[in-house]
Amino acid sequence: MKLSVLDQAPITKGNNAQDALAKAVELAVETERLGYERIWMAEHHNTNGYASSAPEITAAYIAAKTNRIRVGTGGTMIMHYSPYKVAENFKTLSALAPGRIDYGIGRAPGGDHYAMYALADGRRPEVDNIYEKIDASLKFIKEEHPEEPYFRSVIANPTDIVLPEAWLLGSSGNSAIQTGRRGLGYSYAQFFNGQMNKSVFDAYRQSFVPSSFMEKPEIIVSYFVTVGETREEAEYEALPANISRMLFMRGQANPPRLTPEEAQDYPLTEMDKMWLEENRQLNIIGTAKEVGDYLRQEQEIYGFDEAMICTIPHSQEMRLNVYRLLAEEFKLSK
Repeated sequence: MKLSVLDQAPITKGNNAQDALAKAVELAVETERLGYERIWMAEHHNTNGYASSAPEITAAYIAAKTNRIRVGTGGTMIMHYSPYKVAENFKTLSALAPGRIDYGIGRAPGGDHYAMYALADGRRPEVDNIYEKIDASLKFIKEEHPEEPYFRSVIANPTDIVLPEAWLLGSSGNSAIQTGRRGLGYSYAQFFNGQMNKSVFDAYRQSFVPSSFMEKPEIIVSYFVTVGETREEAEYEALPANISRMLFMRGQANPPRLTPEEAQDYPLTEMDKMWLEENRQLNIIGTAKEVGDYLRQEQEIYGFDEAMICTIPHSQEMRLNVYRLLAEEFKLSK
């Protein structure tokens, strides 16, 4: 099984955004050495928990610091941007790092309604024409002209570049058929709700039409995991992220980033403990073998091609160790 990396540039306690971005670069260099297939930067706005607000810029910097690993976005939230500019961004990236760039397209806002209106200059955010914007960006990348009249007289530079791979992100299955019809890779975020449905992947494969971006259907599933040398260590390191997720899902916009020590002392109610137990599938916790066995079983059931790993232990050394342990478990080639 191929393994890849999803990084949100988390700002853990005691660090700032600059630290988080520096650690994203360190993570990319190390996971390339370990044999990971690709690293994608997420897009988050109006949060003090993540520093990845401009993933295309971080991707460019990471591409310059690495040599083999594919680099991209998971994803670029197309609703906020001109398809013309998005196409030029990714064509430029691909000209600088040919054969290594992934155009990961997100349909979500990547932030709250305040961020949505700010990104739209105070106008009503565009939420009804996302697939039209996706199609226009793909045509520009292929050096074709979109149908919109205001796009017909422009070209997206640079031209004559190696096409990036193009992926559409999803978390509910609603976009599976749309992805297949466009001949794109399908990236499914299991960690959004902890659930998957095989019929979603079957629908994607059945609707797939080969394109300039993808010759055959390809599926990535993204998991949030915490791996330790022992299960006890993994549970200890996972608790801060689990508490933060719980508070966020209950409506707290910027939940606290706790250290593992602080998380142990957090005053969990019986309802909190019940929530954490019922939502264990949001964070796959265990030793490398336990997590590896879980991912292999999931692949056997759902037939995906690649697992993308996101993890947020408190310390950078622990985060790097999660990827090292999984690389050893899956015998990734360095």
